[in-house]
Amino acid sequence: MNTDWRSDDGLLSAQSGAHPGRFITLEGGEGAGKTTQLRRLVAWLQEQGVDPLVTREPGGTAAAERMRGLLLDSANVGLSIDAELLLVFAARADHLARCIEPALAAGRWVVCDRFTDATYAYQGGGRGLERSRIEVLERFVQRGLQPDLTLLLDLPVAQGLARARQRSSPDRFEAEDLAFFERVRTAYREIAERSADRVCLIRADQTEEAVAAEVKACVARRLLAGVLSR
Repeated sequence: MNTDWRSDDGLLSAQSGAHPGRFITLEGGEGAGKTTQLRRLVAWLQEQGVDPLVTREPGGTAAAERMRGLLLDSANVGLSIDAELLLVFAARADHLARCIEPALAAGRWVVCDRFTDATYAYQGGGRGLERSRIEVLERFVQRGLQPDLTLLLDLPVAQGLARARQRSSPDRFEAEDLAFFERVRTAYREIAERSADRVCLIRADQTEEAVAAEVKACVARRLLAGVLSR
């Protein structure tokens, strides 16, 4: 498993075999367990003979990681909503061009911690930006690219925040109030309902093992079980 979030040429080589690349994203509110489940998913995929590129948003390239720093730095509390949205998509544009798209073109699977659903949830639901404004940037930057599968870990907000705030001091987003995260959760659940063909909604208030079992079952069911070796 790649533990360095930044891509380089070595990470973009095609995996063995002629299977097409697949793009999996993990989404969820603060404290939903995305990092834990991503690691478990990647380990399981490797057992099946699939060695995915592991990355995250914002981030994934050196430039995008610097933009991530600006977005999460609690010192930037006065950052305007428009600047925040543009930074998110600027980071995504570099990430796609230099990391995700080359990997998929080479036939590699990509597993990404957050993608554009997070923008609709955090900047749309949480910040209250009109969906149409996000859609314009999505079309411009992504040119139709969407994940093959999104695993959405859903957890009651208070429970998730309690988990998140035990880990470290809050970043610029984690410092938001309960109402902000309730709007984020509502937006995520609306995405799951609207895009049920792409999104698996998974209850994250179960045991780690139960969540992992649902994640694996969803990946096996949705992404052509025959691609996996066992």
